[in-house]
Amino acid sequence: MAFLDRYITAAKGESGRVVFPEGSDPKVVRAAHFLQSEGIAEVVLLGDSETVGKCAAGQGVSLAGLRVIDPAESGHGAAYAEMYAAARGGVREGVARRALRKPLYFGAMMVKAGDVDTMVAGIANPTRRVIEAASLCVGFAQGIETASSFFLMLVPGIGQPMLFADCAVNVDPGAEELAHIALATAQSAARLLEEPPRVAMLSFSTRGSAAHQRVDKVVEALEIARRSAPGLAIDGELQADSALSPAVAAKKVAGASEVAGRANVLIFPDLDSGNIAYKLTQYLAGAESIGPILQGFSRPVADLSRGASVDDIVGTTVLSLALGNSPT
Repeated sequence: MAFLDRYITAAKGESGRVVFPEGSDPKVVRAAHFLQSEGIAEVVLLGDSETVGKCAAGQGVSLAGLRVIDPAESGHGAAYAEMYAAARGGVREGVARRALRKPLYFGAMMVKAGDVDTMVAGIANPTRRVIEAASLCVGFAQGIETASSFFLMLVPGIGQPMLFADCAVNVDPGAEELAHIALATAQSAARLLEEPPRVAMLSFSTRGSAAHQRVDKVVEALEIARRSAPGLAIDGELQADSALSPAVAAKKVAGASEVAGRANVLIFPDLDSGNIAYKLTQYLAGAESIGPILQGFSRPVADLSRGASVDDIVGTTVLSLALGNSPT
């Protein structure tokens, strides 16, 4: 976790708060114990206190300092239900109260209410359920209408981390959705990276070298993103080598570009290319991937892989807290 050291140090000074809806999962309990005992975050575990306690005992860890909340018994349920119903016009409070008995919804409302800074979930729930709860409870950031995700990639031999998106959520985004993914990822990069985001909209074409409707989608997405964020360093459509190699960019990209040859944010045109690319980079280049981290919401929410390790949970939590604590 060497790369995460600066975020861990920052987290220890921020007293960030995280809720884990899957509070009786053994790996979540171990990660929660580490985060709390190391002073990285204040932790809330959702679940029946007896079940969570047995899980902790089975893992040989203490729950000292951690809060355990049962959504079905919490005194906050009525207030959260009122808030949920008010935000979703037409939803009756009785319906809202039943929804908030679900840990994912309760945890997301804790984020919405500001009672915690982030929610980390997904080790026992599919991504679509985590996104559903975040969309309905937390809501989207201004100007963003598409939930997406990114991986933070640490590639050997490259001196800077990179963000890959979207590699986990959107199968075949349209032009507007792709623009929202680019804008959300640029915001994430601005919070996490030491350098300003330089966003490459990837394709199998570079600046008109090929003609196809899939290329047109990327070009349209670029135009939408530029209108929404005129000061953002974003370029396309670019092939991967044009985005990453200064020598190739010098040959393929006519005119000045802040991005070509030096991109640190890669936006893939669909889930096929994004998912394949991050896994090839991980397994063939020996890269470390952290994520997927959800983005596009008004406050941070993170999604875990079903096979996430304790280290993965800790790393994802630290980055999610950094997204909430860092300036835009």
